[in-house]
Amino acid sequence: MNHEIVNLPSISSLATHRKKLKGRKIAPKTLAVLANPVFTVDDLRLKNDKPSIVENNLDRSALETSLRNINRDKLDPLPGTKDEGEAILSLVNSPGEKLSAFDFDANYNFATSKQLSQYRLLLFATHGIFDPVNPALSGIVLSLVDKQGKPQTRGFLRLNDIFNLDLPAELIVLSACESGLGDDVQGEGLVGLTRGFMYAGAARVTVSLWNVNDQSTKELMIAFYKQILEQRKSPAAALNVAQRQMWQGKDFQGKDLKNPAWKHPRYWAAFTLQGEWR
Repeated sequence: MNHEIVNLPSISSLATHRKKLKGRKIAPKTLAVLANPVFTVDDLRLKNDKPSIVENNLDRSALETSLRNINRDKLDPLPGTKDEGEAILSLVNSPGEKLSAFDFDANYNFATSKQLSQYRLLLFATHGIFDPVNPALSGIVLSLVDKQGKPQTRGFLRLNDIFNLDLPAELIVLSACESGLGDDVQGEGLVGLTRGFMYAGAARVTVSLWNVNDQSTKELMIAFYKQILEQRKSPAAALNVAQRQMWQGKDFQGKDLKNPAWKHPRYWAAFTLQGEWR
């Protein structure tokens, strides 16, 4: 805990990554947040009495296949991610410097919007899936239904979609479960969501290595962004400080954690920084 730790998919990826980053302009705006998507037609945020039946489509088939491959049958709502996102957005004073999408708006159109290329810091707070059987079906889950309970045409941001994005961010955070896992390819290292976002332009990506708790992750992420935005620390240093605070039983305000159990490393040590450390 006394050192800043940064991981890389492979040493060759660092050389390629640095070449790609060299001389590029820094994005002009500060922070964009996507959090708390709507996954099911029985979500309490839907007001219709008789929710629509979600028809099958290519995205849903891919998502269902990935869920079966990781032995999961459903996606639980993540209400803590909205609190997390709002708290982090409050650290940026100027309205013109931040952008957000919550609930139904946390959808595929927002995640693939060209306006995200204008932001230095991106936060995607939702479910992440790494499919060990078919890594190409890995991705992050966005809103699967709209406000009327109708299925979204696209609701699963798959790895091939991520590779095709233009996100020249200084930092992308995937506040999601197992978002840092990948397929170990000889000569290439881990190929997963991290590699996808690095290829899309992110200088560095913060991801998790195992299933994380919604509420404890909220505390960690607020502390992490507070160190970056208010204390002007590098992402590596900021993550180190935020994790040490959790370890010491303190939240982002320096107060005792709401749940003392969150001091245990399983609640905060999952998150790791990958990419450029300089």
